[in-house]
Amino acid sequence: MNILIRRFEDKDAAHVAELIKYTLRTCNSKDYSPEYIEANVESHTPEIMTEYAHNGHFYVVVDSDRIIGIGGIAGFWGSLTESILLSIFVHPDYQGRGIGKRIIATLEEDEYFLRAGRIEIPASITGVPFYLKCGYTYKSNGTEPDEEGLIRLEKFREVR
Repeated sequence: MNILIRRFEDKDAAHVAELIKYTLRTCNSKDYSPEYIEANVESHTPEIMTEYAHNGHFYVVVDSDRIIGIGGIAGFWGSLTESILLSIFVHPDYQGRGIGKRIIATLEEDEYFLRAGRIEIPASITGVPFYLKCGYTYKSNGTEPDEEGLIRLEKFREVR
């Protein structure tokens, strides 16, 4: 493996959308209905991913020329003291190899993370165990999915 993490470029959008679509259909289908998965696929089109990337900092993980992971961070509803992690996906063939941890580490070195006292993750049921291992905890509304089918996790940190 020749792994590189770099900032998202607009030319990555179609590959990222395909990665997310494949990962959702492969990994998240055990926790969600086919209808939910397809609605989620539609909310991660190349156009939407480009828009997300322009509103925050998105990173892609590349093995040779293949995009195998994605993750982003942005201000939480425009806040300067809170941030949100978004669209963190690792291709199923690469899961369990530390790629997700490398994405989280990259996001936690980003300026949006460093300025924030609280970071939220709207996590899929599938992703919760991974985020808990990364030091995120359940938000006060608990362990059950919200109306979007997501479980809200957060991390607090002292800002210097």
